[in-house]
Amino acid sequence: MQPRAGSTMGAGRIKRPATVRVWDPFVRIFHWSVVMLFAVAWASEHRQAIHQPAGYLVLALVGLRIIWGFIGPRHARFADFVRSPGGVLAYALALLAGRAPRILGHNPLGGVMVLLLMAMLIATGTSGWLMTTDAFRAIEWIEDLHEALASLTLALVGVHVLSVLAMSLLHGEHLVRAMITGRKRASG
Repeated sequence: MQPRAGSTMGAGRIKRPATVRVWDPFVRIFHWSVVMLFAVAWASEHRQAIHQPAGYLVLALVGLRIIWGFIGPRHARFADFVRSPGGVLAYALALLAGRAPRILGHNPLGGVMVLLLMAMLIATGTSGWLMTTDAFRAIEWIEDLHEALASLTLALVGVHVLSVLAMSLLHGEHLVRAMITGRKRASG
């Protein structure tokens, strides 16, 4: 019988850590900063002195996160969590069948959500910036687009939160705490 992670393994043997570092400080700071700034931008829609800087900061953070997705540590890299459509579908089917494996970093569906949220934040921020330019300032469809993109982003945030809660229950781990501490259970 194999000892469990974190159990005493006998004299002279090293005890394995109960947790491992998954999310580096940049990923955690990025995540919670975007949460805060998107909320500020949403709440300050009619106060442009707050709304615009919050939106520009979100765009800057997403730009940095994209760079970090290529040069950051293992679990921050896109190569670690962006899967082919077939890989995403296979994981989704395994999840529906109750056989989805626990993945230390983002699972394939989580990878899709990361990409969707970043794309929506870029689109929302870009449409907001366009409204400040002379060429698009008075064009109503740009404002309508900006509001629709912000609403769609908020809907995706809702799906993200529900998914995090569901996966936390499914795999018996506190994923919100992991995004705060950077650590997840080592095995299981």
